[in-house]
Amino acid sequence: MIRRLLARPTGCFAVVVLGLLVVLAVVSLFWTPQDPFRADPFRQWAAPGPAHWFGTDAAGRDIASYLLAGTRTTVLVALGSGVVASVVGIVLTAVGSLTTRWVREGTAVLLDILVAFPTLLTAMLLTAVFGGSLGVVVVSVGLSFGVSIARVTRGEIRRIARSDYVVAARASGVGPLGVLTRHLVPNAAPLFTVQLSLAMATAVLAEAGLSYLGYGAGSDTASWGNLLADLQTYIGVHPWSATWPGAAIALVVAALSLLGDAVRDATDPRLTTGDRASGDRPGGGYAAGPHTTDALADADDRPSGSTTTTPGVTA
Repeated sequence: MIRRLLARPTGCFAVVVLGLLVVLAVVSLFWTPQDPFRADPFRQWAAPGPAHWFGTDAAGRDIASYLLAGTRTTVLVALGSGVVASVVGIVLTAVGSLTTRWVREGTAVLLDILVAFPTLLTAMLLTAVFGGSLGVVVVSVGLSFGVSIARVTRGEIRRIARSDYVVAARASGVGPLGVLTRHLVPNAAPLFTVQLSLAMATAVLAEAGLSYLGYGAGSDTASWGNLLADLQTYIGVHPWSATWPGAAIALVVAALSLLGDAVRDATDPRLTTGDRASGDRPGGGYAAGPHTTDALADADDRPSGSTTTTPGVTA
């Protein structure tokens, strides 16, 4: 899967950018060119150079050092929101698709109501009530996008559960756990991965936006949104200064969004088997999903007259 992921230009770009982000976040724990919070009134708006790679801001802080320290906040928010969104999404998906009918219908109505609230607005309401902090941002964005993940994944799980190859597996004696691990999870994983990457990208944008508006990380936390808020006041005089945090946010958000698409292409049963059948050449046709062997094994045990369709193909 890694080879197929890196073989795609978008996947390679996303892996390189996000890998570099993680490396910089780890490095910033031990070293930065200068103290990111040290103000030097004698070096206000210094131009980029050997002493200050990206220049300094109105307080004389080194922009490069502050950006480097801000990578820790970005990684923490992205991973934390992703974990919260995954847990919430998986729980709501299971409740909304694998339980009794009245519970499924009630969950569907609840998801439709909750998904109507925009992610950023939900985060702003929670931070206004509980105060601005990284923890509140992570939880609020994770909860909000977890609902969106559940709403999208729930429909896919129910579609897969009604597929002929799942019905055949159940008829052949495969238990609920076997159906879940062999059919439901692998076939829904690509869609879930895309939604999760979008949740992490949204978390990075939300943290930057909330910090920009004063609802996010406090002033004692290095954040790209805080830096952008400080620099935008002087963008007419020093336009180059706001370029650095803006470009960093855009680059990370683009990488996270592209990573989800690349992982989906590399793991989708309807794509990966087609790639193997065509020698990983572009233009290869679609083929049966990776669970064809399981379905054929189920078919050997099914009662006479029942049918099984190819896994991975929409029933």
